[in-house]
Amino acid sequence: MQKISINIQPTTKPTIVKFEANIFLTKHESFEFSNIEEAGRSPLARQLFHLPFVKKVYIAQNFVAIEKYNIVHWKDVQQEIAEQIETFMNNGGVVVTPSEEEIKKMPATVYAESTPNPTVMKFVSNKKLVLQSVEFRNIDEAKNAPLAKALFHFPFVKEVFIDENYLSIMKFDIAEWNDITQELREFIREYLEQGKDVLTEDTVQPSASKKEDSAAVPELQLDNTSKEIVAILDEYIKPAVASDGGNILFESYDEEQKLVKVILQGACSGCPSSTFTLKNGIETMLKDMLQGRVERVEAING
Repeated sequence: MQKISINIQPTTKPTIVKFEANIFLTKHESFEFSNIEEAGRSPLARQLFHLPFVKKVYIAQNFVAIEKYNIVHWKDVQQEIAEQIETFMNNGGVVVTPSEEEIKKMPATVYAESTPNPTVMKFVSNKKLVLQSVEFRNIDEAKNAPLAKALFHFPFVKEVFIDENYLSIMKFDIAEWNDITQELREFIREYLEQGKDVLTEDTVQPSASKKEDSAAVPELQLDNTSKEIVAILDEYIKPAVASDGGNILFESYDEEQKLVKVILQGACSGCPSSTFTLKNGIETMLKDMLQGRVERVEAING
């Protein structure tokens, strides 16, 4: 059985720290608990609330985030919390108990993005799909990957590559992207919205630790919505553009115009495909995830 490990990740908000696991904790579900009474479905959250400095507990796909009261400093307690979560989970502790009740889920968003390889199209989601990249060259290799296996039933799908929040699909020459992109995008979106597994437990491997070398935007310069936008870009967008040798940076957010400006760098800079397709993809995602607060995204070449 895979040993569960926890990686400590600071956030743009000094009172909140993320504790990232090397496995998925929930299936596309997110939870927020403000006190021990609200945490009835989460034995892990209830245990954490016994710590007097814990103000809120957030549980998402592969991490637990904790907001603290200011009676302690994170540097004094974060390692102890990480070890506590590891011990709880490696001893068979339950993160969230199953329920038949309707659970608030984030709707799946999938957009298609062209790549430098004309036989490959990237399909980016607002949900984390895997913790480590995996590649499948045929349906036999995908026996423990239900989503990839399902995609191979399309006669034009040749290979499938899955990274954190996107799939890259290689096609045979029998089909043109103009004829199949929408069909694939809708198939993937519906698959994710139904909460089906991307990989089975046997396929999931420990994720490699990642070093963040991008400079963080000073928190004092950001309002709450801007912080959420930065978090969305870091979590869902940057891995995709990085795989093509590009980068994306948050420039500004205008609350009155509901306008977000982002800077495209590297391979994305000056590329008409990136300028339009990527802009539209980010715009759709931010609209869906920050409903009513974002209406338009402008992409600037860096």
